[in-house]
Amino acid sequence: MLSSVIIFPGSNCDRDIAVALEKFNFKNSMIWHNETKIPKSDLIVLPGGFSYGDYLRTGCIAAKSKIIREVIEFANKGGLVLGICNGFQILIEAGLLPGTLLRNKNLNFLCKNVHLKITNNSNNFLSKFDKEIIKLHIAHNDGNYFINNENLKKLEDNNQIAFMYCDKDGKISNESNPNGSIKSIAGIYNKKQNILGMMPHPERMTDKYLSGTDGALFFKKLLSKHT
Repeated sequence: MLSSVIIFPGSNCDRDIAVALEKFNFKNSMIWHNETKIPKSDLIVLPGGFSYGDYLRTGCIAAKSKIIREVIEFANKGGLVLGICNGFQILIEAGLLPGTLLRNKNLNFLCKNVHLKITNNSNNFLSKFDKEIIKLHIAHNDGNYFINNENLKKLEDNNQIAFMYCDKDGKISNESNPNGSIKSIAGIYNKKQNILGMMPHPERMTDKYLSGTDGALFFKKLLSKHT
């Protein structure tokens, strides 16, 4: 499976995701944001980090980068696009996913492991997942997902919610919601479900010595879908 990781000024997880992809035998390319062409790819990843220092509005400046036109065209043709943390924010700013990401409810930067409930695995990203509850890592200041009621209903009707924050037993509550996201949403798809934006970092949980392996499962299942 061919992947491309987009590098923005200020990104700090681009190498992490590249290492994770290559560990699971993706053939990966690193693409600078100012490029205008993306090599043949099955998957494009917008990594986490603080593109442009998160100045102005998180992900806003990165969404205007030259390469985003190629990302949009690739997505519109059905290619798989994954946005992690800041990458999720960029996908929203670029108009590829609905909603917005606000400051965390307690206005604190969050850096910890969280439990997630997989709420839709009927797509190319999660279709081979046989676990409903997984554990991944979050590291963000602006992860509070919000969308108005009309468009929230569309997300629910179209089965576009990918992950929800929960406790270790899968219970969804205010206590298990770390950042205040509406409906405890941690990740969403576009309507065609070839674009996934998620706040948690699967690339940080790919080894038992790095506190967990559910991220490894994410990449293995994604790769197995296309091999």
